[in-house]
Amino acid sequence: MLPSVLSKSTTSPSPAHLRRLLPASSFHTSAPLRLAPIGGAPSPSPPPAQSHPPCPSPSYNHYATTLRSCVLSRAVRPGRQLHARLLVSGLCLDPALATRLVDLYASCCHVSHARRLFDGMHQKQNVFLWNVLIRAYAWDGPCEAAIETYRAMLAHGGGVEPDNFTYPPVLKACAALLDLAMGREVHQRVARTRWAADVFVCAGLVDMYAKCGCVDEARTVFDGTATRDAVVWNSMIAAYGQNGRPAEALALCRGMAAEGVAPTIATLISAISAAAYAAALPRGKELHGYGWRRGFESQDKLKNSLLDMYAKSGLVRMARVLFEQLMHKDLISWNSMICGYGMHGHADEALALFSKMRSEAQVMPDNITFVGVLSTCNHAGMAKEAKEFFDLMVNVYSIKPIVQHYTCLVDVLGHSGKFKEASDLINGMLVEPDSGIWGALLNGCKIHKNVELAELALQKLIELEPEDAGNYVLLSNIYAQSGKWEEAARVRKLMTNRGLKKMIACSWIELKGKSHGFVVGDASHPRSDEIYEELERLEGLMNQAGYVPDTTPVFHNVEDDEKRNMVRGHSERLAIAFGLISTPPGTMLLVTKNIRVCEDCHVVIKLISQIVQREIIIRDVNRYHHFVNGECSCKDHW
Repeated sequence: MLPSVLSKSTTSPSPAHLRRLLPASSFHTSAPLRLAPIGGAPSPSPPPAQSHPPCPSPSYNHYATTLRSCVLSRAVRPGRQLHARLLVSGLCLDPALATRLVDLYASCCHVSHARRLFDGMHQKQNVFLWNVLIRAYAWDGPCEAAIETYRAMLAHGGGVEPDNFTYPPVLKACAALLDLAMGREVHQRVARTRWAADVFVCAGLVDMYAKCGCVDEARTVFDGTATRDAVVWNSMIAAYGQNGRPAEALALCRGMAAEGVAPTIATLISAISAAAYAAALPRGKELHGYGWRRGFESQDKLKNSLLDMYAKSGLVRMARVLFEQLMHKDLISWNSMICGYGMHGHADEALALFSKMRSEAQVMPDNITFVGVLSTCNHAGMAKEAKEFFDLMVNVYSIKPIVQHYTCLVDVLGHSGKFKEASDLINGMLVEPDSGIWGALLNGCKIHKNVELAELALQKLIELEPEDAGNYVLLSNIYAQSGKWEEAARVRKLMTNRGLKKMIACSWIELKGKSHGFVVGDASHPRSDEIYEELERLEGLMNQAGYVPDTTPVFHNVEDDEKRNMVRGHSERLAIAFGLISTPPGTMLLVTKNIRVCEDCHVVIKLISQIVQREIIIRDVNRYHHFVNGECSCKDHW
């Protein structure tokens, strides 16, 4: 938030102090004071109250001092009363007092009042006046008005030039609107001024480019900033984290500390979010410890970010510990914990927490809460309960469904083979179905081999995402699963003709601060021989337990022996074997995969967890699987 240039004071006056500053007649009148039309002629003076002697007319300085106090304390009611007295006295037309009134209304979220007063002013040569209005629109909306006011300021002339308090809110508005063209236009203008080196302007540019997805341009601005304080570093760290580049965000956090810039709580929150995205548990733990050593352990904002990080890194129990330590559990806290349980398949805990949120805490759920609840039902295969919660959301809480709610419900209905209900739901949606809706239906068709409906879903997906190869692959797999090899080959040929390539399945595991990635049949790792030896040892033990490879996930018309060899080399198995030979017995393993875990690997990992007595967590593209002692948290529903 930009500081007020009217005063450097940080102390807000008390209501009693304001009453002493305002004349008695501002509080005691025989007729109520009304806010006259801003910019209009002064209204006649109301008759003095008979029970109070007339008050001496206050001086200009008295009004200025009182208005300043109102602005500092965001006291809009006494400010309106003072505005009425200024209209009566005629002083409201004074540019300095009118500017302070604009600041008061804008600071108190009465932007329309501020704008009416602004439009009625004849003298607008004060850059602060323009900045106040631009900032108000950037923070409270509409953001388009912030940009329009900025353009009007440039066109106004008269010696009014944007300064370092103008550009940050304009850039914030550009970021909110994803208006990259306007953002670049502002950047070009900034580059020609002395404000190009201002840390707040540079931070605004970094944030604008990041929000618009131009991370490399954000980095160029960052690298060209001569003096980088914590604000600029935080903006760049957040830029990487928000754009799916967590490794660079974490590296930059280390670089910030190396350059002697003390990380703030905002730094930690951005870096922890990046660690959560990357499932980089060791980095998250380091940041947790650092935050506590810095004395931030009482900050609920930090605990909320750590809660989210631990949930996304597999340690949902640690997330719950932090949740219980919160001084104030707000809606974000409840949503994070409910969604965390849901992602891990802990349906009972998630729904119990939702019930506690509504009854004991009396926190009103929002649309994100119900995304978490419906996602929980989806991951647990609870179609009946999902429909009940959907009705609760609409009929009791009057929450208008968004596409994510529909996606969860279509997914669980498709998983359960309830295609008639899923189709009726899609046809009756209040919003336009997106690729997530049709993808959820297509996935259900794959599970139940519903070729006819799968073809319809694919047609819709091609219209929405013509360049997404995964949609074609899924239909090809459905054909192959049904033994329709010619149709499967036709779809793959169509992919080739359109230049589309299947996403390569990849799994990775982080050990001792280094990430190790694997693809199917990978032999490039330095310890590849040991990895395959460990897999062979485990397969021998699994065979003794009665394991028979399931080759249905191999959608190629080849011999069974070749199919078995292809399944053996799946990337998640290689990552697990590497983790087993690289860590002490009993160590939990966390493996991330970029696509869905196949059916045979799911069976194998359950057996491995029992054989080696380890907890193994797989984070695939859809959810988390906790494998412990031969069982999975998904209860074989995913």
